[in-house]
Amino acid sequence: MDGATYGLGEVVFASEDLYNDGSLPEIEDGALVAAAGTRGVVVKAGHLDGQPQMEIFAVRFEGADDVLGPPVGCLTDELTQEYTPAPRA
Repeated sequence: MDGATYGLGEVVFASEDLYNDGSLPEIEDGALVAAAGTRGVVVKAGHLDGQPQMEIFAVRFEGADDVLGPPVGCLTDELTQEYTPAPRA
């Protein structure tokens, strides 16, 4: 997608905790998919149907084992290129 905020192969980080909204059938609904600060890579870019100004990105986030998980649909405000570690409990 020309002019996209993030390009294919770019490293991004979750800017907030991301949970499964039901779109990932192999993961329980409501399960944490990527904690804030989790590193991922953009594998596809596009826009929401009928809303060309709403960019959406398929991102594969690293798991605890450093293996990339399934592609997760993310909006621009759910991603950042600035790493901010999640606060420790």
